[in-house]
Amino acid sequence: QVQLVESGGGLVQPGGSLRLSCAASGSIRSIIAMAWYRQAPGKQRELVAKISSSGTTTYADSVKGRFTISRDNAANTVYVQMSNLKPEDTAVYYCNVVQMLRWQEYVYWGQGTQVTVSS
Repeated sequence: QVQLVESGGGLVQPGGSLRLSCAASGSIRSIIAMAWYRQAPGKQRELVAKISSSGTTTYADSVKGRFTISRDNAANTVYVQMSNLKPEDTAVYYCNVVQMLRWQEYVYWGQGTQVTVSS
């Protein structure tokens, strides 16, 4: 089992910045990817950014150039630095971890952290 604890959400004005953190603990071996998803009211959960164990990153088109995902393997933590935030970035942000054990994938989710972009 992997436990995920997110932090860093809050209220920010348009054009502002926030950094979200997600610390993984528990049985954290063989993690193949860490990611951030978000879900706005009335919308489906969507991928924001993903980083593989090799460091390859993927971003949603809507956040390219504004968000940067990174990971600290020693601390088992994934971050997303969000800049030039827009009202449409308002959502609950969820940390996601994919673990591969004995050819089986296990997916874990954090509890979510609210990000609100408003003046």
